[in-house]
Amino acid sequence: MTDLLSGQEPTDYDASSIEVLEGLEPVRKRPGMYIGGTDERALHHLVAEVLDNSMDEAVAGHATRIEVELHADYAVTIRDNGRGIPIDPHPKFPEKSALEVILCTLHAGGKFSGKAYQTSGGLHGVGASVVNALSDSMVVQVARNRELFEQRFSRGIPQGPVEKIGAAPNRRGTTVTFHADEQIFGAHRFKPSRLLKMVRSKAYLFSGVEIRWKSEIEDGDTPMEATFHFPGGLADYLRETLGKSTTYAENPFAGTVEFQERFGVPGKVEWAINWTPARDGFIQSYCNTVPTPEGGTHEGGFWAAILKGIRAYGELANNRKAKDITRDDLITGGCALVSCFIREPEFVGQTKDRLATTEAARLVENAVRDHFDNWLAADTKSAGAILDFLVLRAEERMRRRQEKETARKSATKKLRLPGKLTDCTSKTREGTELFIVEGDSAGGSGKGARNRNTQALLPLKGKILNVLGAASSKITTNAEINDLCEALGVGMGTKFNLDDLRYDKIIIMTDADVDGAHIASLLMTFFFTQMRPLIDAGHLYLACPPLFRLTQGAKRVYCLDEAEKNMWLEKGLGGKGKIDVSRFKGLGEMDAKDLKETTMDPETRKLIRVTVDEDVPGETGDLVERLMGKKPEMRFAYIQQNAQFVEELDV
Repeated sequence: MTDLLSGQEPTDYDASSIEVLEGLEPVRKRPGMYIGGTDERALHHLVAEVLDNSMDEAVAGHATRIEVELHADYAVTIRDNGRGIPIDPHPKFPEKSALEVILCTLHAGGKFSGKAYQTSGGLHGVGASVVNALSDSMVVQVARNRELFEQRFSRGIPQGPVEKIGAAPNRRGTTVTFHADEQIFGAHRFKPSRLLKMVRSKAYLFSGVEIRWKSEIEDGDTPMEATFHFPGGLADYLRETLGKSTTYAENPFAGTVEFQERFGVPGKVEWAINWTPARDGFIQSYCNTVPTPEGGTHEGGFWAAILKGIRAYGELANNRKAKDITRDDLITGGCALVSCFIREPEFVGQTKDRLATTEAARLVENAVRDHFDNWLAADTKSAGAILDFLVLRAEERMRRRQEKETARKSATKKLRLPGKLTDCTSKTREGTELFIVEGDSAGGSGKGARNRNTQALLPLKGKILNVLGAASSKITTNAEINDLCEALGVGMGTKFNLDDLRYDKIIIMTDADVDGAHIASLLMTFFFTQMRPLIDAGHLYLACPPLFRLTQGAKRVYCLDEAEKNMWLEKGLGGKGKIDVSRFKGLGEMDAKDLKETTMDPETRKLIRVTVDEDVPGETGDLVERLMGKKPEMRFAYIQQNAQFVEELDV
């Protein structure tokens, strides 16, 4: 396809140029489509995929024990005492065992019809096969009918058929041992602390299972062996999480409802929530034991039940201010855990970060609401304390909103300078967005592409100061940083107050090149070190401007990177004639129509929310220090360790 890029007529583009990926080849070709990337998070997701299958056996009532072991060579073994994967010939592929079909075929498994599992976390039938494809070695042992069978794989390819290797009179279930392929994941290695946290949370999510942990690798205070079994479920989990923090209720509001008994459908919901003045609120949600860090419909149903319940209690208590309480007020200081089990859940993406099943909202809301009403009525002391706390939060929020409306008008007058803030017209923060762009040319295109009511622009001149290690006097006197703080309406460090933030979304919009990435990294470093609560509250985003525009006749497609461009060049756009390829060197080269359609219009754009993955406390801060700190030797060491995984440089 290089002929197309050079503008010359292609000479060898025929049917033989079309690549067809068979079996598990697509997984190895583009692992990001299946596990979200090849970084440390994606690596640990492999364990989650296999562990979810064992948890499905437990939730279905067929397994009571799961063992997870991390070996010295960083291989992982997951063993359960469930029914064992079937090893008899598959009806559709009689020359293969069901085990081989499951491990070597995408979208093959026992989770589709609902006959084998009422609810399951392994929805798409790709989990085990994806792990197989991305492992240089996988060994699966199955104990069924007092016999032990084994099959070996490498990078998704069977190394032989299923073989009977002996008798198993006192054993049943499946054992999977795999070693992640260094060709895919490079120098990334499993971290015992991260795996232990995953294992512990799974045990909390289903009280009927015992999970045994063993590691041959030392990792600080992480135990080498442990056993987890929590009959109290999420209530135990919440008590451990909150520790000795003061709470407004002596005991959390917790419970479990079976959907079959209430609504005639399979599944259930379990929850636990309490409020505390000692820390910021949080919610951790799960569907079929799979974490959903981006929430979804089950979270929406839960908060709807809590909000309606507390407002109704306020009305009964003749507290008129209760009607002003919003979901945001509930989350402030509200520490919640929600776990639902439903049949055939719909997730956003293979990594299942967000639940999309519409019915889950209704089921969870109706299940939780009655119980919450009864709990409030039975414990009026706790109910009154929670109501008073939430009313105070609502009053504080409304007061700050009024101050913010006044502050916005004065701040707009101050900042209406050449090449600086172009503000939006909205008088409230809700729904507003500030795009931080590099240079006046990008700002010019952005002005024509923006929604004047909700979208503001702040161009930066060049690269902002690297605040990591810089003297505080240098930070506070930096013009670009001062402009940014004034536009946001907040201070830095200890002076930062999230309630003063003037925009709902802060979007870093830089060119899709090395300089743009550097500016984005400097800005993220600034927000991480000076305004961390802004990130934790989900206000910081990265825009995803395209790198290429492909045109074929009347058809037009935008591509984020080389891989997406090549994919479209291979399959065609569906138009007529030659495919013209245009590469955007910067946002300033894009006209307002292109910029709006690809990067700024909420209906068509893609945004990446910036989050801090703190499975291991302090890990993100250490990485930021290594990459952005004053010690070049730390940066050089990191580059040496990871440069081998850079396939393509944009220089």
